[in-house]
Amino acid sequence: MNKKLLALIVKIILLCIFITVAIVTAKALNIQSLLQQSLIWVRSLGVLAPIAFIIIYNLATVLFIPGSVLTLGGGVLFGLFWGSIYVFVAATLGATIAFLIGRYLSRDWVSRQLEKYPKFQAIDSSVAREGWKIVFLTRLSPLFPFNLLNYAFGVTQVSLNDYVLGSLGMIPGTIMYVYIGSLAGDIAMIGMNQSTNPALQWTVRIIGFIATVVVTIYVTRIARKALENT
Repeated sequence: MNKKLLALIVKIILLCIFITVAIVTAKALNIQSLLQQSLIWVRSLGVLAPIAFIIIYNLATVLFIPGSVLTLGGGVLFGLFWGSIYVFVAATLGATIAFLIGRYLSRDWVSRQLEKYPKFQAIDSSVAREGWKIVFLTRLSPLFPFNLLNYAFGVTQVSLNDYVLGSLGMIPGTIMYVYIGSLAGDIAMIGMNQSTNPALQWTVRIIGFIATVVVTIYVTRIARKALENT
């Protein structure tokens, strides 16, 4: 067997195993309780707390563990201002790591498959040219799964710079969740319904809805033009 093909198969198998183990582990463990215990530990670290928080958030992102508990926890531990900053930095770093894993473990295989289908290759190239806009809009919308998108963008031709720039779309949702967490005031209260500013909630929801509609229409138009050119 060709060495390159063998290496490709090994990469695909490793990626599948990694994703499967992450999902099964997340379901088998009481993730919310585990994350709460991690936040309690982080709080005890003093000046090192932000670094530990960012590392844990990175691991959760790569392992497909929902980050809502940690985002709320950021508000509890650090307040609205610093909590928003730490969560945004952590989410961006974690998403970038997942993006790079997706790119270097499976991008070669995806590229080979696209070579067989020129139309899809044209769409991929066209979407990549508008990369940061598409990443930004999908980050604004809560309907696009955050953890899955990290890996999905990695197998497209979207550049790393555009991907990181598009991560700015996470800011509104990040601020809202951190704000809710800051109202809780207690790690044990995370996950329970917290009263918050209705105007803020509806603003984020409306922004997310508009972003969903815009990115759907936008990508459809880009794909149509690419197919017409092909």
